[in-house]
Amino acid sequence: MKIWVDADACPKVIKDILFRVAVRAKIQVTLLANHPLQVPRSPFLSFRQVNQGFDVADNEIVRMLQPGDLVITGDIPLAAEVVEKEALALSPRGELFTEKNIKERLNIRDFMDTMRSSGIQTGGPAALNQKDRQHFANHLDRLIVVHHQPK
Repeated sequence: MKIWVDADACPKVIKDILFRVAVRAKIQVTLLANHPLQVPRSPFLSFRQVNQGFDVADNEIVRMLQPGDLVITGDIPLAAEVVEKEALALSPRGELFTEKNIKERLNIRDFMDTMRSSGIQTGGPAALNQKDRQHFANHLDRLIVVHHQPK
């Protein structure tokens, strides 16, 4: 199992959790973004900068991931592609996207896009709070215990 991070919109606190987990669990974590990011020095951490453009990082993640890998993303269409490739997708709030829930999440996303494009102010997601961070960290730990075999 490798962990791929859609890092452009990933909150810093979630990246910090991933940095600690990578070293503790000896698991490869690769962050992808279209702007430079600082990543601590570790054989388990890497950063790949991609070109600017719509979904460039997403497409690169989908191209590189293997079944059983984990992708950290809040991007619902990317999560759908990850699930389709038999990999795992976890949001920064700790929501695991699955075959059972991804279609519903896509429908909700599309509905909200339609509302916004018609001029209705829907607001954005609430700020990440301590409960969200804890939920993410706990779910990440469970996924690693179940799916990762240290080398």
